[in-house]
Amino acid sequence: MVNWDEFEHIHVIRKLREILSKWWHTEVFFADDRGYIRGIEREKAKEYKNLVCNLILQTDTGWDMLSDFSKKAVQEMKESEERYLFRNLDLGISSLVVPITIDNEFIGVVLGVGFLKEGMQENLKTLESKLKKMGFSGQSVDEALSKIKVVKSEDIDHFTELVDLVAQEIMTLHTEISSRDARISELNKELGVRYKYDAMIGKSRPMQEVYGLLDKIKNSESTVMIEGDNGTGKELIARAIHYNSPRKDKIFVTQNCSAFNENLLDSELFGHVKGSFTGAIKDKKGLFEVADGGTFLLDEIADTSPSMQVKLLRVLQEGTFIPVGATSPKKVDVRILAATNKDLKGMVERGEFREDLYYRLNVINIRVPALRERKEDIPLLIDHFIEKIAKERGEKKKVLTKRALEKVFDYNWPGNIRELENEIERLVVLSGDEQKVPVEMLSERIRTFGERSKIQGVRVQGKLKDALEELEREMIREGLRRTGWNKSRLAKELGISRAGLIMKVEKYGLDKRKMLKKAESQ
Repeated sequence: MVNWDEFEHIHVIRKLREILSKWWHTEVFFADDRGYIRGIEREKAKEYKNLVCNLILQTDTGWDMLSDFSKKAVQEMKESEERYLFRNLDLGISSLVVPITIDNEFIGVVLGVGFLKEGMQENLKTLESKLKKMGFSGQSVDEALSKIKVVKSEDIDHFTELVDLVAQEIMTLHTEISSRDARISELNKELGVRYKYDAMIGKSRPMQEVYGLLDKIKNSESTVMIEGDNGTGKELIARAIHYNSPRKDKIFVTQNCSAFNENLLDSELFGHVKGSFTGAIKDKKGLFEVADGGTFLLDEIADTSPSMQVKLLRVLQEGTFIPVGATSPKKVDVRILAATNKDLKGMVERGEFREDLYYRLNVINIRVPALRERKEDIPLLIDHFIEKIAKERGEKKKVLTKRALEKVFDYNWPGNIRELENEIERLVVLSGDEQKVPVEMLSERIRTFGERSKIQGVRVQGKLKDALEELEREMIREGLRRTGWNKSRLAKELGISRAGLIMKVEKYGLDKRKMLKKAESQ
């Protein structure tokens, strides 16, 4: 893609134009491969140093004349094997046509316009006559003709070389731009790996280690154990493993092992035959059979029973299983991935999970870092979630204020990325038409996280009723100050009705006016 407008501002081309103008009073124009004049607009008047060009391009007739000449010159250059062409406009004035070729593809020409080639001085009379017919005054025509330069035979080579240098500069520029764009594309790909891996986002060291490990195992068929807290994106990692593996064109199946009791899970995973139990009205394929040739993620693997663990071990060792109620085994080719948020190794040591199954599943171990361990990724994740929501809603992208971002950064995110995404969605919805999301919009647990309790000296001895009332009074007093005596907001925070709060305010003498009077009297 050629950006013709750029050529008007390139330093070398500007210098070449100045030289051509100084020595031969020649203007330089560009035309694309269809012959359309580029880089200048018909509607926008421009001052040209070549006075003939300056006159004719102020008129529609002149523009049409140059446009028609350009289209003919381009067509002729396409069909010519010459390195350049000298041609005359209908006015009688000369032009040099030099091709612009990029990667052996003709993309247009450079037109050097406004001179006379040696031996064609008689064209001055034709030019004078046609300019006057176009309505220009004798004085302006005489001045324009007096500035016409003749390119002598001994100067032809220098003249053509200078115009050709303009074309060469365009080719060089385009090559540099292509090289730059290729480098940008290459860097973007690197950044894509560094900041994003499939649907995962993160530039932190822990995430870089995860990305590096995923790259190493992408051609492997080994079983993988994915460990991490809830909400860290274990299923995303499993999907990344599948869709970057040789099985990517096959099915990806996932099953949460804690979603069913043992009997139902048995049927879900291995299938059943008709009549094997009440409700089994027809044969049913199990998920292992469905996943044949593909990848099967067993999520929450730690929640499986000892008997189920035995069956899973058989599939891993032999690739066979027996559907519920069946007598003959079925064989499948499935890559197994397992995920858990529990300490599976500790469960093995306590005898709560089969050791042989653990080692079969844990050939490759990926630990997904919690969000609190990769806080530098929070701004990236926030930006991603906000942009995603903005696209879905067809709205302008919102931003968090600096103070709000600081609070989000300070919070420990026990619910990890899932909790963060939910909070961002909540903020976008509640902020309405506001483009900047203030700190006050954050959920209370995030907004007040880390603040030291200001309620001190609450009794730990004496009657429980008195201690509770004292704590209640201090919580309400502090809450009123914090919310600026906004009783509706405080009632919501405390989980009581506004009427209930008002009664308690009266009970403890915490009415703002009474407190001010009390303070004044003291």
